[in-house]
Amino acid sequence: MMTLPDLTVLRPASVAEAVEALRANPGARVLAGGTDIVPNLKYGMYDTQHLVALRGLSSELRYVREDRSGDLRLGAMCSIDELGRSEVVKARLPALADACRQIAGPQLRRMGTLGGNLCLDTRCVYVNQSHFWRSALGYCLKKDGTVCHVVAGGKRCVAAASNDTAPVLLALDAGVKIVSPRGERTMSLREFYLADGLHNTVLAPDELLTEVRIPAAAARRRQAFAKLRMRAAIDFPALNLAVALELDGPSVKSVSLAVSALAARPALIKGLQDLHGHTADAIFAEELGRRAHKQCKPLTNIGIDPEWRHDVLPVLVRRTVLRAMEHLRERAIQDVVHERRLAAPAHSRDGNKAADREARAHLEIRDRLARLGHDRLLAGDPRHVGDRVVEDLLVGGGLTDAHVERDLRHARHLHARL
Repeated sequence: MMTLPDLTVLRPASVAEAVEALRANPGARVLAGGTDIVPNLKYGMYDTQHLVALRGLSSELRYVREDRSGDLRLGAMCSIDELGRSEVVKARLPALADACRQIAGPQLRRMGTLGGNLCLDTRCVYVNQSHFWRSALGYCLKKDGTVCHVVAGGKRCVAAASNDTAPVLLALDAGVKIVSPRGERTMSLREFYLADGLHNTVLAPDELLTEVRIPAAAARRRQAFAKLRMRAAIDFPALNLAVALELDGPSVKSVSLAVSALAARPALIKGLQDLHGHTADAIFAEELGRRAHKQCKPLTNIGIDPEWRHDVLPVLVRRTVLRAMEHLRERAIQDVVHERRLAAPAHSRDGNKAADREARAHLEIRDRLARLGHDRLLAGDPRHVGDRVVEDLLVGGGLTDAHVERDLRHARHLHARL
C-alpha cells in the first residue's frame, strides 16, 4: 500500500501569500487539484516537506474573462471540467474545450485545474512507478539515478509531456502570466517549456503561473484537437496534437501544428510557411501529416510501441486537419445542394432530400479523388486518374447507374482542378 509522506500543508489566502510561502520554504510544491502530485508523492518521486495549497485562491484565479482588446483570459484555478463545459470556451476555443473533455475522467476533471495541467510533471514508464520498482531497475536520471533507460548514454531526461491543454494553447499562440515575490512577468507559451524532463518549464521554485491569455485572433482560426490513447477515457495520451488554421476563403493564410506526448517539451512543427497560400484540402492535410511524421520521433518513454505511434501520427494529423476544415466541406455541400434544389421541382420535398444525398456523395468523391490524386503525384503520375477508378468511386459513393455518365464528367472536372 502506498501512503503519503509526512507533509505540512500551507494554505495561503492570496497569490502574494502563496509565492511568499514558496520562497520561504525551499523545495515546497504547489497543490492545486492534486490529481497528479498526490499519486507522485505516494510513489516517492518528490523530496518535499511542504505543500502550498491553492484552493484559497479560487476567488482570485478562477475566471473566464474577455478584455477590451478581445483577448480571452483564463484563470489558472479554472477547473478542467468547467472549461470543457464553458459556452464561451466552446464558442471561441472549441479545440480547448474538446481537449478538456478528453482529460482523464469526470472526477479528475472536476478536481484538476488549467494551471496544473499546463505545469503537469513529465511522465516516463521508467519513473512513474513505485519506489521498489525503481530501485530494482537502478533508478534513472529523473529520480535518484544517473542512467537514462530510454536513450542509451543519454545525459538529459526525456520523460514526456502529457498535458492535453498545452498543444491547443501552443497552436493558438497563447501567453501566460507568472507571479513571484519579485513581481510578475508575461511570456508566450512557446517560451514556457524546456526540453528537459527533470523540469520542463521556466518556472523558478518561487514562481506561480496565474493566468493564460489567448489572443482575440484565435477565435477566428479553424481549430481541432486529437488524442490517441489505448482506452477512450482516463488514459494519458500516447500522442496528442492540435491544429489551428487561418483561412482566406479556401486558401491557407497561416497554419500551426503542435504535437506532444513525445518528449519533454510539446513540439510545434517547423517550416510550414511555404504552405501559406495553398488550398485547404485533403492534399494539404496529407502534407501536414507527412511533415509531422518527418520531424517527430517517438521514444520508449511511454509504454506503447514507438514505431506504431510514429506510423499513426500522420493519420491522426490528417484526420484532425480535415476535421478543422469541415466547415469548408459543409459550405461546398450547401452550394451543391442549392444548385440541385434550383433544378428540382418546386415544393418537392423528395427532390430536396435527393439533392442533399447527391451533394454529399459528390463531396465524398471529391475528397477521395484528392487523396488518390496526392498518391499519384507522389508516384510521378501528376494528373491522371483512370476512368475505371473514378467509376468505382462513383458507384461506391452510392449513385445509381443513371448518374454515372454525367458524374464521370463531373468527377474528371473536379480532379482537373486538384
